[in-house]
Amino acid sequence: MYVLLLGINYTERGDSMKMMYPKNGKVILHIDANAFYASVETAHDHTLKDKPLAIAGNPKERRGIVVTCNYIARKRGVYAPMPLWEAKRKCPELVVIKPNFPLYRQVSKNMFDYLVTISPLLEPASIDEGYLDITNCAELGSPLDIAKSIQQHLIQTLQIPVSIGIAPNKFLAKTASDMQKPLGITVLRKRDVQTVLWPKAVEEMHGIGKKTAEKLNAIKIVTIGDLAKAAPGLLKQTLGVKGEVMKERAWGQDDRQVNPDRQSQFKSIGNSTTLSQNAVDEHEVLPILNKLSHSVSSRMKAKKVVSKTIQLTIRYSDFKTITRSQTISKAISEPNDLFHYSAVLFQRHWNGEPIRLLGVAALQVSHHLQEEEQLDLFTYGEQAKKEPLYKAVESLREKYGDNIIQSGLKKQRGKKER
Repeated sequence: MYVLLLGINYTERGDSMKMMYPKNGKVILHIDANAFYASVETAHDHTLKDKPLAIAGNPKERRGIVVTCNYIARKRGVYAPMPLWEAKRKCPELVVIKPNFPLYRQVSKNMFDYLVTISPLLEPASIDEGYLDITNCAELGSPLDIAKSIQQHLIQTLQIPVSIGIAPNKFLAKTASDMQKPLGITVLRKRDVQTVLWPKAVEEMHGIGKKTAEKLNAIKIVTIGDLAKAAPGLLKQTLGVKGEVMKERAWGQDDRQVNPDRQSQFKSIGNSTTLSQNAVDEHEVLPILNKLSHSVSSRMKAKKVVSKTIQLTIRYSDFKTITRSQTISKAISEPNDLFHYSAVLFQRHWNGEPIRLLGVAALQVSHHLQEEEQLDLFTYGEQAKKEPLYKAVESLREKYGDNIIQSGLKKQRGKKER
């Protein structure tokens, strides 16, 4: 990313780039990893690069289901969720691999840890996609510059291809990222909605599934344009409150903010600040780190979470950015603890150059209750017995999200307390 900036007056660049950003609106990126599981497997094993590849729940069983597949397999007619026997019939040379969820989570973490160095306003939407608010990132270049550098960085460091949508809100950014896959970058503005989106079938609109599309088709709403022009009363009668929201989306309207605190197993809580003038002395930096640590701590306490991994971000005056982290044995959330570890990281890794931006983040945060149960000698045996159950739970989480498990845990704890 930073090669693009060499030999340029950065103050002038930042000012000139502000012209590429809206005065009042936002600039949101939606970053979507292409065929994520298959891409991770290919990055892990280069012999898979030019082969049709599918990830399946149980490759040895005929009744297994394709979870995802790479683009080579898709060109041969394979798609998810397709029965494995049918996939092999369509593509006899198909390579089938069992999912490796720990590996996918690690690569996902690496991806999000990098994205948060671009902007602290990062919202993971799933293991392989997220929203990034770059409204205040003019100093890094135009939105297109930033998108290209993200794409290049993830290919070079993780070998993960991503498609990126650039838009004034989350809905349009998500819609844009779906338009060019793999490795596409698409800009979608509100003024493009009527010409680009309205002619499309309503089921192609993000947020509308097959059943909702059938309900809309039944009342003669076939295209996104039909949805935009439909009477609000008819939509509310057919879809309830969701109908009103869908009509707004059809007009390209979406006021949802990018929320860094969104509940997610990949969540980090952090804060950063761009300095009014470059810092060149440790005595200038430490009070800033202390203030950032207090801010992060208050957000962690509000969410009742703790962390064992603290990350420091330093962006120098030449816009080179480094991130360094430390993992400790005890989970923390107190401001003094966060400040201590961020200060240690700073003293260890600062190269003495002028500093433009500082950031402190707690990575892989978890709730207090999750940290209370340790694998000591008394609980290890019980935990080991539950390992097959955990694998099944992991599969459910990947398919349906964390909430599928949380309610059961709460009920179980409630019984124990009574």
